[in-house]
Amino acid sequence: MPAIRAELSRAMIFEHGCTQQDVADILELSRAAVSQYVSEKRGAEVDFSEETQNEIRKFASVLLNDGLSSQEKVKGMCSICCFVQKSGWLYRNAPEAKACIICKDMNGK
Repeated sequence: MPAIRAELSRAMIFEHGCTQQDVADILELSRAAVSQYVSEKRGAEVDFSEETQNEIRKFASVLLNDGLSSQEKVKGMCSICCFVQKSGWLYRNAPEAKACIICKDMNGK
């Protein structure tokens, strides 16, 4: 999740012109956390595929334009997380990784 939040933060700031405070409010994080994501001090260890980055950019646009509830935001994050898991990227790059328990709980599995 930190890597997804980092990509979302960077997309909203660098591609959509949001401030760190805007991003913090939308993602329901502290401004300090967003600063760490943007400066690559947190969540930067993951190098997502272009396809995954595109999915994250699409979700960033949805976050900015659709006024989602907190629950809808979590579902969107889980959708990205599931996309990463289904793509096989996670298990090729971190074979010891387990399925995300947050997403599992959200999807009722």
